[in-house]
Amino acid sequence: MSPFNLGLFCAALLLQTRSAVGATVTAAAAPIIKLDNGTFTGIASSSNTQSFLNIPFAQPPVGDLRFRLPASIPPYTGSHTATAFGPGCPQQAIVLPVLSGLTEEAVDFITNSVYGTVFPSAEDCLTINVIKPTTATATSKLPVVVWIFGGGFEVGSPEMYDGTTIVQRSIAMGKPVVYVSMNYRMSAFGFLASKEVRAAGVGNLGLQDQREAFRWVQKYIGAFGGDPTKVTIWGESAGGISASLHMLANGGDNQGLFRAAFMESGSPIPVGPIENGQRYYDAIVQQVGCSSAADTLACLRTVPYATLKAAQDASPFIFSFQSLVLAWLPREDGVFLSDNPQRLVQQGKVSPVPFITGDCDDEGTLFSLSTLNITTDAHFIEYIQSTWIPEATTAQMNTLQQLYSSDILDGSPFDTGLLDALTPQFKRIAAFQGDGVFQAPRRFFQQTLSGKQNQWAFLSKRLKALPFLGALHVSDILNIYFDGELTDYLINFATTLNPNGNTVPNWPAYTTKTPNMMTFLDGLFPTTITQDTYRAEAIQFLTNLTLEFPI
Repeated sequence: MSPFNLGLFCAALLLQTRSAVGATVTAAAAPIIKLDNGTFTGIASSSNTQSFLNIPFAQPPVGDLRFRLPASIPPYTGSHTATAFGPGCPQQAIVLPVLSGLTEEAVDFITNSVYGTVFPSAEDCLTINVIKPTTATATSKLPVVVWIFGGGFEVGSPEMYDGTTIVQRSIAMGKPVVYVSMNYRMSAFGFLASKEVRAAGVGNLGLQDQREAFRWVQKYIGAFGGDPTKVTIWGESAGGISASLHMLANGGDNQGLFRAAFMESGSPIPVGPIENGQRYYDAIVQQVGCSSAADTLACLRTVPYATLKAAQDASPFIFSFQSLVLAWLPREDGVFLSDNPQRLVQQGKVSPVPFITGDCDDEGTLFSLSTLNITTDAHFIEYIQSTWIPEATTAQMNTLQQLYSSDILDGSPFDTGLLDALTPQFKRIAAFQGDGVFQAPRRFFQQTLSGKQNQWAFLSKRLKALPFLGALHVSDILNIYFDGELTDYLINFATTLNPNGNTVPNWPAYTTKTPNMMTFLDGLFPTTITQDTYRAEAIQFLTNLTLEFPI
């Protein structure tokens, strides 16, 4: 497939995934599931799968329940229609960077298949979706994959992804699974951060929502044919980071909620205490008129939704100048996360489950489009020091300059030579951001846990010919939602706790001694095994730096 056609294929991703679940493909009788004393009528989402969508898994987080831990749903009663996705949780307004200088193909990819689609949203959003094989019954005890969508903890919806393809492929492999996806609160609604939030014990609400959804799975998935003892949590980007943080929550005790984890572009990130978000909290409090309140958090619960959302939307977005130094993201809160996630990894407070984790080769390119006005070495250093690591010493900054040089031959997209240099500093910033937020945390996670639990690593180098973006963040989604090798590896892993099977090439485990990576390539030879040794000095330096100065 040519790069141009591949780009168009990628651009069709969201449109294709959104339409598939909602279509009735046969005239079969509508499927019905009973939960407690309630009945839920689903839809035949394909010839051999059934979908049950928009099932509440927690009480609506509105009114006095806004900015509180998710409240358990009472037992179900009555009749419910579960044939269409519900609204997503409140999204942050999407503001794309100016895309001048990019090819039409690259612009189309970004706007059509990355962050260009806005889904309906509402505060009353805590719902869960289940897609099952038609033949699955309450006695089937099938493995369960629980998907956590990505979107920078700022945007996203389960509606973006058609889990029907995963279930259909599992049936074809003779290893049927049940697919689950859920909404969770994002941006300010889900990751409000301040001393006030810590005092109230309501940090990381988006992660707490996911955890509540996991508890729902334990209670109800059996009715859909799933086995609550065979749950694999799985996510990409913010969803992958979330999955990794669930491995660290509660001191590493996962409370029997899952037995394995699968992370795409997401590992325990170097974030500091929840007070690091104080300035964003204070800005919202001021903008909505709560500054004079004795209890600003209580005041925020009374603010009209539209007013609060407008204040949230005024905060930095993932494509703002500060890029991956996100305003809203998980932080140490003393409840869900008792310390900097990477410190928890060092302390061994990790759920001892097998896991798979991996990244795309050019994770940082997409997030470096908002910094195209940085064109000189001096600008680069000023940006890193003012935005990323203000406390860094002169010696540390000098080392950083050397390890992440302005030589475009060394930058990202990697291995593209003199190509793709939007500015003299673009490839340099992309290399720094991709390593700092994705590659370095993943390698640190895997090396620290080597020999302690079974693990596998991957690297996706596909889509390298996409101008300026290369093997960009999110490109591996194509390998798992469109019947790629990762689809089979996921299904095998959920079934046997090992990704290997007779339909895909052998994937050796990862250890510090033999840091094998299943590497996905363009061209006639689509997979190979490489070693996790690239940019060793630079990545180790970034790991040490972010351990010292977390976001």
